[in-house]
Amino acid sequence: MLPVVAYQVANNINIKASKQQLHWQMLFQGTDEVFYLHSKDKYIYLFQYGMVSFFNLTKLEIDNALQAIKPLCDTYFEHMISEEVNVEIKANTIQVNFESIVLPGINSEMIRLVMLNASQSVALNLYSEITETLLIETNEHTKYLESKGKLNISNNKLKRFIGKILNIKNKISENLYIFDSPEITWDDEQLNKLNTDLKQTFDLKDRYHLIHDRIEIIKENLELFKDIMDHRESSRLEWIIIILILVEVVDMFILKML
Repeated sequence: MLPVVAYQVANNINIKASKQQLHWQMLFQGTDEVFYLHSKDKYIYLFQYGMVSFFNLTKLEIDNALQAIKPLCDTYFEHMISEEVNVEIKANTIQVNFESIVLPGINSEMIRLVMLNASQSVALNLYSEITETLLIETNEHTKYLESKGKLNISNNKLKRFIGKILNIKNKISENLYIFDSPEITWDDEQLNKLNTDLKQTFDLKDRYHLIHDRIEIIKENLELFKDIMDHRESSRLEWIIIILILVEVVDMFILKML
């Protein structure tokens, strides 16, 4: 069994700098990802959104690789979300199971697909945790609104909350290729089937839809909160105008009396 281990190591990895500074042999590069041959039958895959995946490296080799990658990271995580899947080599066989993935040989493109999907799975785990926390926080505000008839969140905090949700949605759209097939699968039936089976086994699409639905629920709640706040602010301004008019009328009346 040969392990594929994927880690969420940071918010972002500087892919451009990694191409210049890391000494491993580059097999594939894109604007937001780079795939390396570390040594014979050992691979490393970096993604701009903070993911790193390793194939067939020892723990010591992984630790050394992470130290080399660390200076390229924005907000390096000491406690990382990770996922591991084992690859078994068996002649003339391609099979994707929950326990392991069977490949006919150590083919770099097949290995890259396994590492890509494992990385996407870890990223979904992270976004699932984040959106679940935000949904719980949103529900606390809706419960307070139900019981008290008013909101217990400031206008500034609400705006930052909305900004956070939009940033998460943008990151997911920019960085996760749940519905897109890599170019290497377009003209290769074996690679295309392997990629499809990996997505199904990692349950990527359903998990993506769950996260997307959570974000939409949170957005709907926040937009409602914003409407309530805008109405409250509008009412406050109306009262201020009414009071100013009354003051002006009283002032004119007093002047006429004098």
